[in-house]
Amino acid sequence: MTDSTPSPSGSAPPRRSRPKRRIFLESRYQKLVRGLPQTIFYCPECKGDRRRRKGCKHCDGFGKLYKDSVQELLGRRLLPAFKAKFGKFHGAGREDVDVRMLGRGRPFVYEIVEPRVFDVDLEAVVEEFHRRDGERVRIDAFERVEKPRVAVLKDAAYEKVYRAEVGFDGDVDAAKLTALVGQKFTAAQRTPQRVAHRRGDLERLRDVEVLAVDEIEARGCEIEIRCQHGTYVKEWISGDDGRTEPSLAGLVGVGAQCVALDVLEILDRPQQ
Repeated sequence: MTDSTPSPSGSAPPRRSRPKRRIFLESRYQKLVRGLPQTIFYCPECKGDRRRRKGCKHCDGFGKLYKDSVQELLGRRLLPAFKAKFGKFHGAGREDVDVRMLGRGRPFVYEIVEPRVFDVDLEAVVEEFHRRDGERVRIDAFERVEKPRVAVLKDAAYEKVYRAEVGFDGDVDAAKLTALVGQKFTAAQRTPQRVAHRRGDLERLRDVEVLAVDEIEARGCEIEIRCQHGTYVKEWISGDDGRTEPSLAGLVGVGAQCVALDVLEILDRPQQ
């Protein structure tokens, strides 16, 4: 009996769908500007739906909150080269929209779904990407990898080094700031108020080490910290109304806010 022969019940057996062909490309990106999300930031009201976004007041019918994303910039160069319609972005974590990703960049894998062309000059793609978008995003050379690499990147917990510009609500004692250098803290962090609407209210313990304090002024400084994967750095600075303890604000006894934040490095050694 062949697959096309009806079964005894009179119905043909279901056809097995052909697995989709995919190509996985690994690289790192540096995000040199603020206000650029890593992935598509769909409108929370209409979700980007073609029908619902018409007349959506939250996004003015655009369907997204930001014009571009790292994901879209990559897709504009990679998908035409491989003659594919769809692609997926898999990052080793993500930074906030207003945070720059500097240093050696953040590892990621871009997945090409159903390519019709397989022999692509990836060096030429990178050159074209930098010609068009290099002032905002830089990427390393692409390396072809296998699908399991996606899970490795997404499951890895890497320590990170951040640099933050801090503003204080009042005059701060410079001696208190410099005394923090070299100290390590274990901060208890409840889910921040800014993300509590989409994440469970949990308490997490995260390690923070102060590496340097520079540009000290009466009401500001720059601070460099090394911290555990998943640390809410902005809240470690402000204290988030007591939801993070200890915090920089609490340690120096003056209210504090993160004015600007950069990821300086994603360390290669995963945390255990």
